Amino acid sequence: MNNKIVTVFGGSGFIGRHLVQRLAAGGAIVRVAVRDPEDARYLKLMGDVGAVVPVAADITDVDTTRAAVAGADWVVNLVGRLAGNEATFQKLHVGGAANLAKLASEAGVRNFAHISALGADAASPSNYARSKAEGEAAVLAAFPGAVILRPSVIIGPEDKFFNLFAGLARFTWFLPVLGGPAIPSLEFFKDGAPLVIDFYGDGGTRFQPVYVGDVADCIVAALAGGEGVEGKTFELGGPQSYSAKEIMELMLAHTGRKRILFPAPFWWLSMLGWWIEKLPWPLLTTDQVRLMRSNNVVSDGAATMADLGVTATPADAVLPSYLDRFRLARERHLGTA
Repeated sequence: MNNKIVTVFGGSGFIGRHLVQRLAAGGAIVRVAVRDPEDARYLKLMGDVGAVVPVAADITDVDTTRAAVAGADWVVNLVGRLAGNEATFQKLHVGGAANLAKLASEAGVRNFAHISALGADAASPSNYARSKAEGEAAVLAAFPGAVILRPSVIIGPEDKFFNLFAGLARFTWFLPVLGGPAIPSLEFFKDGAPLVIDFYGDGGTRFQPVYVGDVADCIVAALAGGEGVEGKTFELGGPQSYSAKEIMELMLAHTGRKRILFPAPFWWLSMLGWWIEKLPWPLLTTDQVRLMRSNNVVSDGAATMADLGVTATPADAVLPSYLDRFRLARERHLGTA
C-alpha cells in the first residue's frame, strides 16, 4: 500500500472516514473525491502532510471523474443513497457507477472496489435494491476485475441505525418492531398457562449488523488482494444476526432504558413511510419498507469477510463505545447498567 495513489469517491461519508484513515496509515496517497472538497477537509488530519487530498469530482460527470482517477493505482466507489426516488438511484447507483468504472479502466487503474449493499437484487420490488444490482452489473461490464462488497446494516459511532433508535428512545416510551405481525397469535394451555399471546411472532425483519471498521478493513483487503479476489462478490455481515425485536432489546440493554415494544406490520410502515418520505430528509420511505420485507443477512454459501482475512467484530463489542451517551445522566455517573 505504501505510496499507492488511491482515489476514494464519497470518501467524506460514514465508511469513508474509516477507510481514509486506514489507507493513510498504510502509507497511501489518498484522493478524496467529493462534490464539495470543503466537506472533506477534516480528513487531511488523518495522514501526513499531503497524504490526504480532497478533490472536487461528481461521479456522474465525465470530466471531473476522469481527472480524479488519472494516475491512480486503486479506486473505491462509496457513493450511494438509501433514500430517494428511482431516478436518483439510477443516476447514482447505475449511471454514476458505470461512468466511474469505465473511466477507471481507461485510466489503467489496477484495482477497483465497489460498495454495493446486501440484498441487491435485480428482481427486488425495492428500487434501491434493484439499482444496486444493476450498478454491480454495470461496474463489472466496464471493469471485469472489480471487487463487489455487499455490507449489511453498518454500525459504528456515526451510524444512522442504533443512534436513530437510541435517540427515539429519549423521547418516547414506545418503539417499533419492524415487520412485526399485524395480528397477535393466541395459544391455549401452553406451558402451563391457559392463554399465551404472542405479539411479535418471529421478531420481524432480521439484520446482520457489521462494524464500519470491519467494512473498511475488507475494502483495503479487496484492493490489496490481487488476482485472488478480482471479479468476486463478498457479502459482509457481523458474527450474529438479530431480529428487529432483538435489535431494539440490544439497544435498550446498552442504553439502560426500558421501553414498550410494539409490532409494526409492513402495511402500517408503508402508510407511515408514504407521509414521512415527503419530508426533505425522510427517516423512512415506502421503498425502504419494501426493502425490509426481506431479511438483510448473508446468504448461505456466499463469500464473506472471512475470505478476505477479516474477523467480524461482535455488535456487543462496539455498541458501548457510542451508545453510552444515550444513558440517563445518573446511570452514566454511577457506571451502572
